[in-house]
Amino acid sequence: MDHIDYRALAVLDAVASHGSFEKAAAALGISQSAVSQRIKALEDAAGRLLIVRSAPATPTGLGQRLISHHRNVKLMEATLDIDLGKTVSMPELAVAVDDASLATWFPLCLPPLLAPPRCQLEVQAVGRQQAQLLVREGAVFGAVLEHDGSDVKGATVTPLGAMRYVAVATPRFAAHWFGDGFSAQAVQLAPAVTHEHELTARFLAEHLAFAGTFAHHTLPLSTALNDTLFGGLAWGLLPYLQGARGLAQGHLVDLLPAAYVDVPLAWHAWELDTPFTRALTEQVVTTARKYLVQ
Repeated sequence: MDHIDYRALAVLDAVASHGSFEKAAAALGISQSAVSQRIKALEDAAGRLLIVRSAPATPTGLGQRLISHHRNVKLMEATLDIDLGKTVSMPELAVAVDDASLATWFPLCLPPLLAPPRCQLEVQAVGRQQAQLLVREGAVFGAVLEHDGSDVKGATVTPLGAMRYVAVATPRFAAHWFGDGFSAQAVQLAPAVTHEHELTARFLAEHLAFAGTFAHHTLPLSTALNDTLFGGLAWGLLPYLQGARGLAQGHLVDLLPAAYVDVPLAWHAWELDTPFTRALTEQVVTTARKYLVQ
């Protein structure tokens, strides 16, 4: 593209954010035909499709990269506004975070970022593979995800520490199903609950030398999984940060004391140096290293 029409990029961003040409037009205060014309002009200049006309409308890979470029420019413009003493706009900043971090330490890094508000923060709960894709495509500025040694060209990788998982159940559930101990034989029958089957299988392989199938329910790591464990309906792996209070108060028991699985996490972020992105990275890294296993 020889010349980028930033007003048209704003329209592209609006269509992707609102999911339709009609809603984007209403949000921007222009006609739907004007939205269509600007998107068409962008696509003609790029020589490629930028928006898939579906319900909802979604950006193509190139469309998402152009949207990310547009948002990055807005962040840099906000920085210039600060330097020039002008009224600061509220640029958008998207990040992706794994479920376990969202359920434990990540919310603790938000207050300094949101009071006073410095940007419009969009936090997406995603799995590891999806988070890597979002960073690679530029759909998010940064992501908290498992540190497996891979990285994205142009993005920095900062180790945060490890999320520790322990096997827990209510005392009553443990007495009923594991009266003779938490063994390979018992886990074949005792119902488990998991948000990530591979993690539970890894725990059983490492600590019980068990590699077979086990009865389990699959639920998101959220209130649903929490209620299943605390309700005495299953046993399962829980981040220690999430289960510590229940263990201390006797509502839960550690089924295999001193046994755990550590999942190393890292902050993958694009090299975009603005006050907003610096503050976000500093808060994420500082908070994570305070609560995660180092």
